[in-house]
Amino acid sequence: MFKIVRREELSEGTVVLNEIEAPQIAKKALPGQFVILKSGEDGERIPLTMADTDKEKGTITIIYMVVGKSTELFKTLQVGDGYEDVIGPLGKPTHLEKVGKVVCVGGGTGVAVLHPITRALKQIGNDVTCIIGARNKGLLMLEDQMREASHDLRICTDDGSYGHHGFVTDVLADVLAGGDIKEVVAIGPVPMMKAVSNMTREYNVPTLVSLNPIMVDGTGMCGGCRVSVGGETKFACVDGPEFDGHLVDFDELNLRLRAYLDDEKNCHRDFCTIRDAQ
Repeated sequence: MFKIVRREELSEGTVVLNEIEAPQIAKKALPGQFVILKSGEDGERIPLTMADTDKEKGTITIIYMVVGKSTELFKTLQVGDGYEDVIGPLGKPTHLEKVGKVVCVGGGTGVAVLHPITRALKQIGNDVTCIIGARNKGLLMLEDQMREASHDLRICTDDGSYGHHGFVTDVLADVLAGGDIKEVVAIGPVPMMKAVSNMTREYNVPTLVSLNPIMVDGTGMCGGCRVSVGGETKFACVDGPEFDGHLVDFDELNLRLRAYLDDEKNCHRDFCTIRDAQ
């Protein structure tokens, strides 16, 4: 069992942080890599990119949004409880290089994935501007941590309840217009990553995105996480999860992510109905 040693409910209780005892994973994990977790014997395997690691304590931190049956089950786990399985680290770590001015763009729970990457880019000497966004102030996460991990933090909310009233791409457009941006890292909802990639393409700025397609085994055997990148089929679990945003077929990715949407909604509804009736 992988014991939960710290638990916090973030963003109006719809987002949950778990710090988990996993010393072997914490020892080897690098920014950009992920783990696959299972709550119990009959649970679903869920891939989540690590938001933080602590080699000294032997812990990893994951942050997830409660959107379906499996994450509802995750939410029932409290401090002292544990996950039956935590497998990792999986995937390729982020390629980190000192290039100069870098912009890190995060949306929703993608901010959690972006955090260790932003911090590492700053630590190796890059000038890091970070732009994070959410639908409203209540859903914004890791503001203090992202401020510390970057040189310049800019905040956006769709409804204008905090920071810039609008999308992260509004702020990114101003930053790109200032010139001399060497790299952009964008992690968040597919429409956001697509919009960022389209914008940076016009400026010829290399752009890295992190993809989270449907995944089963996490070792490249099942092919469930296949994505089209530059006209070639890639497996996000072993070839990624990070890819050149200018080459990703985001429309195909979005279709694949929605393939089981109705089934997922029905399963979540039935689970909540049974739970609430007990």
